[in-house]
Amino acid sequence: MDAREIKDLLNFVRKADFDEFELELEGFRLRVVKNKSAPGTAQVAMTASPPVPVAAPAVAVAPAPVAEAPPAAPKPPEEKLHEIGSPMVGTFYRATGPGAKPLCNVGDHVSAGQTLCIIEAMKLMNEIESDISGTVVEIVPDNAQPVEYGEPLFRIRADR
Repeated sequence: MDAREIKDLLNFVRKADFDEFELELEGFRLRVVKNKSAPGTAQVAMTASPPVPVAAPAVAVAPAPVAEAPPAAPKPPEEKLHEIGSPMVGTFYRATGPGAKPLCNVGDHVSAGQTLCIIEAMKLMNEIESDISGTVVEIVPDNAQPVEYGEPLFRIRADR
């Protein structure tokens, strides 16, 4: 290890959350212990010991004590939403033209077969229809944003 690498390592340890750090590489051993009485300082002990056969460089880090977290409240079951993906590569449009109102908005109820958006591909306007009835929960891409094949366009909560 050269001086620059040691300096970088010491800066890393100084900013890290642990109090002790020890590194042993091919006969070189570096041990850093933070001085708790003076913030931002560290004691450094370097020793050169006889080379120890090592398959790969090893770094040992003493873990910081971890306080036990209180038990987490049980999560409610995650709602399964229906995703409508892009059937092609193109540009996503929420309305039929500039200045026109969007075909659907978040919170709207849509029916199976209802047009949700338009994807322009090679100067052709392709209407994308809903394959289920339900409430639009999320519209993923922004208007006039390019989309890829299979990329999610809408997330819909299906009617029960």
